[in-house]
Amino acid sequence: MKPALDIAHSISGQPWHWRGGAIDGLSGNFQPDDLVTGLLLSRGCARAEIDTYRTPTIRGFMPNPSIFRDMDRAAERIVAAIETQEKVTIFGDYDVDGATSAALLIRLLRALGLDAGYYIPDRLMEGYGPSGEALVKLAEQGSSLIVTVDCGAQAFEALQQAKDAGVDVIVVDHHKCAAELPVAHSLVNPNRLDEEEGASHGHLAAVGVAFLLGAAIVRRLREAGYFKDQPEPKLIELLDIVALGTVADVAALHGLNRAFVAQGLKVMAAQRNIGINALLEASRLDRAPIASDLGFRLGPRINAGGRVGKSDLGVRLLTTDDPEEARAIAAELEHFNEERRAIEAAVTEQALELGKGQDNRSVALVSARGWHPGVIGIVASRLKEKLHRPAVVVALDEDGIGKGSGRSVAGADLGSAVLAAKDTGLLMAGGGHPMAAGLTVAADKIDALADFLDERLAEDVTRARGERALQLDAVVAPGGVTPAFVAALEEGGPYGMGWPAPRIATGPVRVIKADIVGTDHVRAIVAGEDGRSLKTIAFRAADTPLGQAVLSAGTTRKLWVAGRAKIDDWGPRPAAELHLEDAAWAD
Repeated sequence: MKPALDIAHSISGQPWHWRGGAIDGLSGNFQPDDLVTGLLLSRGCARAEIDTYRTPTIRGFMPNPSIFRDMDRAAERIVAAIETQEKVTIFGDYDVDGATSAALLIRLLRALGLDAGYYIPDRLMEGYGPSGEALVKLAEQGSSLIVTVDCGAQAFEALQQAKDAGVDVIVVDHHKCAAELPVAHSLVNPNRLDEEEGASHGHLAAVGVAFLLGAAIVRRLREAGYFKDQPEPKLIELLDIVALGTVADVAALHGLNRAFVAQGLKVMAAQRNIGINALLEASRLDRAPIASDLGFRLGPRINAGGRVGKSDLGVRLLTTDDPEEARAIAAELEHFNEERRAIEAAVTEQALELGKGQDNRSVALVSARGWHPGVIGIVASRLKEKLHRPAVVVALDEDGIGKGSGRSVAGADLGSAVLAAKDTGLLMAGGGHPMAAGLTVAADKIDALADFLDERLAEDVTRARGERALQLDAVVAPGGVTPAFVAALEEGGPYGMGWPAPRIATGPVRVIKADIVGTDHVRAIVAGEDGRSLKTIAFRAADTPLGQAVLSAGTTRKLWVAGRAKIDDWGPRPAAELHLEDAAWAD
């Protein structure tokens, strides 16, 4: 494959390739419609489906919920609980997907006349997923039905204890399943190994599965005539919650997830959810949110409650109808998020130092005592970005038990590898999906685990490294990077995992001014041969080859630069800027 712009070896050491056909904006003669069509086609959209993907709707992508195993059985059980006013508890995970899944079902059941309770385990004291102790306690407190969301697929012992206590448990999850399933009244999960048609929706986050369960519940009640004397709840109005959980859980944004996020952003812009509105205010977002805001602004704040604060804050925020309570919770989450950032920075620095000595490993695995287990997932992401391979970060407690979190690269299924490690006896607990996993491991098994993951994923990681290249969507003169151009790019969204945001190149450019801002961000003004200048910034890049190249280029050497075109809305009027990801010398 011929490199894009003839760049076979960039400053970061990779070739540049066109994602699809090159969109040449240097001449300025392409139209927004051409740009969006090119973006859709290059991401795998069939030409016949251009219109469907350009304006993704729930109607266009929604499957019949009954295609999923146990879906109708779960819906019928919940309908029975609504009709007899049973005590129901939603048991959620402590991250955004868990919080949004729980909030969605709570709000729906509330609209259907059943005031369900919720239980979110403490990350530090209880760990991930349902424990037998917690489920039995809920049963003793009167719950006859417990619905676990974003957890439960691997909770064999806990669900058996719940059954022995006489409580029905419905599992709503999306994590990898083993061949044997835990005992449950019903288990709805597109990633069950015995799924058939429903397996095509394995990319859904748990909140997406919960939405489908909600649709099945409403349909069952409609068929029973439940809405003759009362209004039918509008599931569409819960899509803001679905969008938030889907993006924050880094679910692939193709198929039904595209519709969830595209329509959910519209619902969010209508400001129906008081809690989300308070969170938007706390994050100082004064425009209509886009998909990336859900992942980088709202998601981390809700996650902060479970990471370093109170695990139930996210559910409380998303289910409250009291504006004052919502503002108070949002402010508390903002405080916890600042605390999380400080802890994360310290752990990341130490983890990166440990990771430097593992260049021979296909999977970087680092561990230490004293690390806060609430930030290890974020730190694993940072490690993966820096080392360009899967990374697992383990926080050891005083008893020698490690809580680990891993993040992977495309093409290396970390979730399956962790399940395999569990099956061999290396782990006390573990599970996940291809791009992320969690685990519990004894300190004396960490070295063996590192060897196992290294061997298991070596071939996949080698292949991924060999295919590593910077994918470009368009080349545009600096003067063409305008707010209108950025708005046209957004028409090909929503963007996220599996549907990457557009990356453009511009050049050759000269660096007119460059400096370091914040801790280690490199800011630069570049000027092109069209006589126009463009503001650029490379985040966390001061000590990287990219940052050093921009800082040392001077005004004589020329560069091609590549990255994401964004809107800078901090000034008196919106302006376009380029978030740099790579560069190459043009002379």
